[in-house]
Amino acid sequence: MSTSVGHEPHERILGAHSLVAIVGFLVCVELASGVLQGYYTPIFSDIADHLDISDADVNWFEAAQLIVSALCVPLLARLGDMVGAKNVLLLSTAITAVGSWVLAFAPSFTTFLIGWAIQGAYVVWLPMEVAIVYRRTAGSGRQNRLTRRSAAILVGALELSVIIGALTSGAIVESTSMTVVLMLPAIVVTVCFFIIWLGIERDPERRPGRFDAVGLCLITDVIGFVMAGLILVRLQGPDSVLAWALIVVGLASLVPFVRYEQRQADPIIDVRLFASPLQWPVQLTAFLFGMSVLGAQIPLSTFARTDPDTAGYGLGADASFVSTLIGVYVVFLAIGALTLPLTTGLLGARGALIMSSLLVALGYALWLPFHDSTTQALVNMAVAGVGSGALVAALPASAAAGAPPDRTGFATGMTNATKTVGGAIASSIFAIALASTGSLEDPTEGHAPLAGYLTVWSVCSVAALLAAVGLLLMPRVATTLERESEAA
Repeated sequence: MSTSVGHEPHERILGAHSLVAIVGFLVCVELASGVLQGYYTPIFSDIADHLDISDADVNWFEAAQLIVSALCVPLLARLGDMVGAKNVLLLSTAITAVGSWVLAFAPSFTTFLIGWAIQGAYVVWLPMEVAIVYRRTAGSGRQNRLTRRSAAILVGALELSVIIGALTSGAIVESTSMTVVLMLPAIVVTVCFFIIWLGIERDPERRPGRFDAVGLCLITDVIGFVMAGLILVRLQGPDSVLAWALIVVGLASLVPFVRYEQRQADPIIDVRLFASPLQWPVQLTAFLFGMSVLGAQIPLSTFARTDPDTAGYGLGADASFVSTLIGVYVVFLAIGALTLPLTTGLLGARGALIMSSLLVALGYALWLPFHDSTTQALVNMAVAGVGSGALVAALPASAAAGAPPDRTGFATGMTNATKTVGGAIASSIFAIALASTGSLEDPTEGHAPLAGYLTVWSVCSVAALLAAVGLLLMPRVATTLERESEAA
């Protein structure tokens, strides 16, 4: 679907050289993002020793960052449309840099937790980058195609740098102090800030509108109550009355929020756009995809570490094999992202999304009968990884294609917001399913029932299958119009 009509007249058509330069600078941003996402994973136990906390307390890092990510994305996404995606990219990078430096010099667990939460502002980077490319290619006649290709390159760079980050931290953690180890990501993000500042051209003239402060407060209530309830489910179990009360209050708060937003000319979340046929299947897919890509990683790790001689299941793998398993998954994520332009050309935008969702569903479904060997685990994660990598790249690009020019930041940003909420919900469901001493913390202290892991894989597979069904309801005319526009 061509959305170039209606863009501001001064937005010029980019030449190939100019687009390559912009994407090249944005690749540097995704390299920093990959470092943040891969660097800390191999050294969580070392961080716990550094802070004098138990390994179980490390789970608070994930919870804190999920909350901040879910709360900040709607705000930053709307600001992207109001003040420009580049400015929001700069702001979020500055915040992320502050959080990263706090981690390096945090004197206590509480300070470290605050820094870790603040660092979660990087979650908006990829959506803002896609919005930048989408706006810069307006009038080219190939806006959607160029955006998808650029998103594929960005996600490919992200996933490869995850491996680089993980290998780097694991290699140096024993040879230097933890302060020095934790300074390296902070340096990378700080350099990234100046790359954005100097390398990305100024945003075109914007349509500021009015900032919806009341709407922001209302959606903060919704997300805050729901996320707090989900955390309490993890901490207190499914019998917690307070946890479910908070979730119910959060969901009930959606009613006044939606009614208020429908009356606003410049809402913080455009609920009408969100419910449009070109948008809701994409956002629903992001939500369901978040269940596997964000919620299933810890269960997969603990399953791999479980000793089959003791528990009757598991791979009995050491930490190095878990790193290998993650590495294989990330490599296939990159393959899925980088081959997105090819699959889109063959199947169309909607068809590529559906195929990617089906691959994720198949990958996790394979875990149900095939989980007895490392070879089976690697094959399962490879299949799921190809589909997941394509979805990471395709979702923000598809959201931008289905939004008006002045709402691209909102549309792309909300794919990460819905994905984060989906991951948080799945994380709580999986915590209940794996309820057993040590199942989510230290696999050596206790084992979850095998049925719990089967539940995890089933939920991930069914969620991806439901996403594919939802995408079938996306209007076929969208793909047809897009092809006609880009062929013109």
